[in-house]
Amino acid sequence: MAYRKQLRTVTGTTSPTFRCRLRRRFAALAICSLLATPLAATDHTLPTIGGLGGGLISEQQEAEIGRQVMGSIRRSAPRIQDPLVADYLESMVHRLLPSVPLGDKQLTLVLIDSPDINAFAVPGNIVGVNGGLFLYARSEQQFGSVIAHELAHLSQRHFARRLEQQETNAPLAIAGMVTGIILSAVTKSDVGLAAIAGTQALSIQNMLQYSRAHEQEADRIGLDIMADAGFDPRGMPAMFETMMRQNRLQGNQPPEYLSTHPLTQSRVSDTRSRAEQYPITQVADRLEYHLVRARLQAHYATTPEHGVAFFERRTANTAISESPADHYGLAVAYLGNRQPAEAESTLRQLLSHQPGRITYQVTLAEALLAQDHASEANALMHEALDRNPENTPITDMLARTELADGNARAASGYLRTLIRQYPERENLWLRLAEAEGQARNIVGVHEARAEYAILMGDLESAHRQLLEAQEKAPPGTPSYQSLSSRLNEVSQALAKRRR
Repeated sequence: MAYRKQLRTVTGTTSPTFRCRLRRRFAALAICSLLATPLAATDHTLPTIGGLGGGLISEQQEAEIGRQVMGSIRRSAPRIQDPLVADYLESMVHRLLPSVPLGDKQLTLVLIDSPDINAFAVPGNIVGVNGGLFLYARSEQQFGSVIAHELAHLSQRHFARRLEQQETNAPLAIAGMVTGIILSAVTKSDVGLAAIAGTQALSIQNMLQYSRAHEQEADRIGLDIMADAGFDPRGMPAMFETMMRQNRLQGNQPPEYLSTHPLTQSRVSDTRSRAEQYPITQVADRLEYHLVRARLQAHYATTPEHGVAFFERRTANTAISESPADHYGLAVAYLGNRQPAEAESTLRQLLSHQPGRITYQVTLAEALLAQDHASEANALMHEALDRNPENTPITDMLARTELADGNARAASGYLRTLIRQYPERENLWLRLAEAEGQARNIVGVHEARAEYAILMGDLESAHRQLLEAQEKAPPGTPSYQSLSSRLNEVSQALAKRRR
C-alpha cells in the first residue's frame, strides 16, 4: 500500500516532462551506482569490506538488497521465460565464471523482455540481460564481452564500495532507491520512481562523473576475464562500436545501455588498444548463440508475418547446411505466425543434418504440441532426455508434453525436478500449481501457490495458502511437518515486517 501511495504522489505532483527527465536521470544510475575505486587490470584482489573483517556494507546486507530488488523485478519487469534462451545465458555465464574473481559464484540471472540493448549487475549477485542484447551483438564474442563487463562490476562489489564512500550508516534504507533505479532502467516507466520517492538519493552528477572515470576499469577486468575464459577480447571493442553506431542512429534517444554505461570514443579506443595486446586467436562462435539470436529475432519481429518474411528473405538462396540459424529462425517465425506444420517441416530438415541438437528437438516438440500431437511430442522428449539426462530445456518441455498428454502427475514430477534446481523461478511454481490441480493434489496446489507468493513478496497470501495446505495434509506426515516449518518461517517474516 505504501508503494502505491508513493507512486500516486510522484505521478500526481509532477508534470509528464519533469517525470520523463527525472526517469532518464535515475535510469542512468542503474549501473553507474555499482561502480568502484580504480583497480589495475591485472589486480583481482577483492577489497576487505563488510562481514567480520569490517567495512560498512556486509555481504548479508547486499544479499538483502538483492532480494528486494528481485522481488520488485518479478512484480514489475516483463521477462523472458523461454528455457532455451535461459539455458544459453546460463551456459555463457558458466563459461566465464571460473575466470571471474568472485568469492560467491551463485548468481541469479534475469532475462528482461525488451528489444533494447541493456544489461545490469546489482547487489546479491544478480545479473540481468535484455533480450535486445542478442539482437545487437552480432557474434558470441560481442555478447560475451557485455556479460564479462557486468561480472567484472559484480566481482569487485562496486555497489558496496560506492556506499562506503558515501559514508551512509543505513545501507538497507536505500534498497528502495536501488530498486527504483533498476526498475526505471529496465522498464522505461514511472514504476521505479515510487521506490525512489522519499529516499535520500546520492549525488547524481558526482555519480555520473565517477562512472565515466571508472567504466574503463570494468572494461579492463572484463577483457582479462574474456581472454582467460577462451573468448576473443576483441569482441568488446567491436561491441562498443556497434553501440556507438546505434547511438548515432537514435540521436537524442541513445540505447539504454549507454545511458547507464557512458561510452566515449576515447573509451572505445582504449579498449581496442588493450584488446590488441592479447594474443591473436581464432575463436569460433558456437552455433547455439546464433540459434538463440534467431529465436529472439523472430520474437521481436514487428508482426508474426514480418518475422516470416524476414527469414524467408534470408533463406531464399541458402541451403540449411550453409545457414542453419536462419532456417531455424524461419521455423520459429512460422510457429509465431500459427504455421506449425511449416515449422515442423523445416525443423525435421534441420534435424536431418544434426539429429541430436537439443534446440531443434525442443522446438519440434513445440510445433507438434501446436498441432495437438501431444503423444508424439511426449515420445520425442522422452527419447531426448534419455540421451541428455537432466537437460533443463528438455525437462521443461517434457512437463508441457506430459500435461498436454493428460499425465499431470508426471508433469508435476518434472516441474519439481526443475524447481529443485531453480527454486527462484516463480513461473515454475505457477505451472506446478496447475499440474497439481489437474492431478487433484490440493495440498500441492496450495504449497506451490504459497511459494509463488513468497517470491512475489506477498507474504499474506503465502500465509493463507500454507494454512490451507496444512489443514488438508495428514497430521504427522513428512508433508505436514514440512508445511508447518514453512508456515512458521512465513509467520516470523510477517511479524518482522509488521514491526
